[in-house]
Amino acid sequence: MNQIRFLWPTSALGTALVCAFLLNGCKKEKTSVATVQTVEVTAVKVEPRTVPITSEWIAQTESSRQVEIRARVDGILEKRVYREGSLVHEGEVMFEMERKPFEARLALAKAELGEQEARLANARQTLARVKDLSQKSVVSRQDLDDATNSERAAAAAVEAAKAKVTEAELNLSYTTVRAPITGLSSYATKHDGSYIGAGADSMLTYVAALDPIRVNFSVSENQLLRFRDEIKSGRLVVPPDDAFEVEVVLADGQIHPQKGRLTFGDLAFSRDTGTYLVRAEVPNPEGDLRPGQFVHARLLGAVRPNAILIPKRSVLQGAQGSFVWVVGPQSKAELRPIELGDWYGDDWFVNEGLQAGETVVVDGGIKVQPGETLKVVEPAAQLGAK
Repeated sequence: MNQIRFLWPTSALGTALVCAFLLNGCKKEKTSVATVQTVEVTAVKVEPRTVPITSEWIAQTESSRQVEIRARVDGILEKRVYREGSLVHEGEVMFEMERKPFEARLALAKAELGEQEARLANARQTLARVKDLSQKSVVSRQDLDDATNSERAAAAAVEAAKAKVTEAELNLSYTTVRAPITGLSSYATKHDGSYIGAGADSMLTYVAALDPIRVNFSVSENQLLRFRDEIKSGRLVVPPDDAFEVEVVLADGQIHPQKGRLTFGDLAFSRDTGTYLVRAEVPNPEGDLRPGQFVHARLLGAVRPNAILIPKRSVLQGAQGSFVWVVGPQSKAELRPIELGDWYGDDWFVNEGLQAGETVVVDGGIKVQPGETLKVVEPAAQLGAK
């Protein structure tokens, strides 16, 4: 009879040992294939450069010369000649007043002048005769003095009569009201047939010069102090004698073709608004700008030397403020706190924290950790990877 041996316990133990060996081998293989990960980013190299600085304010236009048109004599307004709101030229007739009363006064003044001239002629003839008789000792010295004084009085009366004629001629000329300057006319405050007084009731309209035109804007105290600090620190260089150019931007975004210059800056701040009034004059030969328009005034001419600019999207915010990631030695990520200045288009000015030649992460910084290895790729490749 054959002896039967049961081998399954031995086989089970062997199977367990084999499995344990295989599992241990799998763990070692998994550990060996692990590799260090790198983070793909886009970056920009810091290159200081001189950047033109443009400051912009909301402004309002104003006529450089606005003249009130007033009646200079009392009388009846016969006719408004100009078209309200039109451009009038210097010397152009705007109003006509009734002339007849002034023509009559001129005729009366001329008649009086003729009368006085006749008296003067008679006085001179008398003086000549008295002088002749005085030389012959026929008349007294008193008679000669009387004749001389009469001639002088007659001459003075002629001069007074001439002045009255001149006055009458001026008053007659004032019945035709002309534009004293070239500019844009306003509406008429008096209608045809109205009685016009030469006092407070004499206002007829006004004319506003358009070329050049003023552009007024206000600078706050904080803005001015910051502006001065930037100049003092050397971060801002302004043109000599503050010879800024002024560019005017219209409401629709168009830029006026003519550039102006600063002409006035108030010496004191306004107590009501706490601002500093600044005025520029801009050539306006075509009359495109009208008084009262709201525009934007841009100051051109200042520059920022050795400025460092970085894209806005490269700047991150942390508990300690603004920072960027810098690609350091061996492409390791370095966290760098920075002090930001103003915006410049899509970029930030950096006042402190970066040096020339350093490389700053632009895209991908949100997933970077300190000390990680960075791989700088082109923006297109970075977008494709996403």
